[in-house]
Amino acid sequence: MEQEVIIAFLLTLFAGLSTGIGSLLVFCTKTSNTKFLSFSLGFSAGVMIYVSLVDIFPVAQESLVAELGSKMGSWLTVTSFFAGMILIMFIDKCILKENDPHQLIDSKVNRNQSNKAPHAELLKMGTFTAIAMAIHNFPEGIATLVSALQDPVLGVVIAVAIAIHNIPEGIAVAVPIYYATNDKRKAFRISLLTGLTEPLGAITAYLLLMPFLNDTMFGIIFAMVAGIMVYISLDELLPAAKKYDGAQLSMYGLICGMAVIAISILLLM
Repeated sequence: MEQEVIIAFLLTLFAGLSTGIGSLLVFCTKTSNTKFLSFSLGFSAGVMIYVSLVDIFPVAQESLVAELGSKMGSWLTVTSFFAGMILIMFIDKCILKENDPHQLIDSKVNRNQSNKAPHAELLKMGTFTAIAMAIHNFPEGIATLVSALQDPVLGVVIAVAIAIHNIPEGIAVAVPIYYATNDKRKAFRISLLTGLTEPLGAITAYLLLMPFLNDTMFGIIFAMVAGIMVYISLDELLPAAKKYDGAQLSMYGLICGMAVIAISILLLM
């Protein structure tokens, strides 16, 4: 049993660290490349919208319907989804209102400016995305741990699939932070930390939450995370991507992001 637990933890660590692979792409570009920024922000939005509506929301609804019945489970799923949106909207308007993402500074990034972040709205966007991804990865770590303990082969399959779709999630976090701060190492560190909430979720589940976890709790958390990620995509990522857009690059990025995450989900089936 001890060996199975160790293997399960290693699988969650592997899946979480894969966000760092995506964030390494920030080392291959310059902040003056606004085309890459537009494409990447669109790509990030595509990842978040698709995984929220096609993967996370249905899983949440399935869990809640199984526990509470079709009508009550569906209502609680939708309620939790919009509760997530309201929560991140509250954070946006009441806590971080001094950094309005709709007040874009300029469509060009000038590396000759001062060392202060030239795009405060991008830093905010990256922070929001990091929070959403961290919350999203936490229950994923729990799911990977439980699956691996029940069936090690299934655990490996789930960990690999999660690792694949964590790569574009790493891009989603790292790119806006890099363009806001001109600091590649900071972007990499923050992106990597969001992935480490996955093994943290596994450790928390094993030590504290295992007796209390049930499908209802999982469903509510997943539905709220879906709402948070959709809100960030529509309110933050896509508007910023269009501001830096030159030739529909943000939409190309959106489609590519959805395609990548769709393939990763199919690998899980």
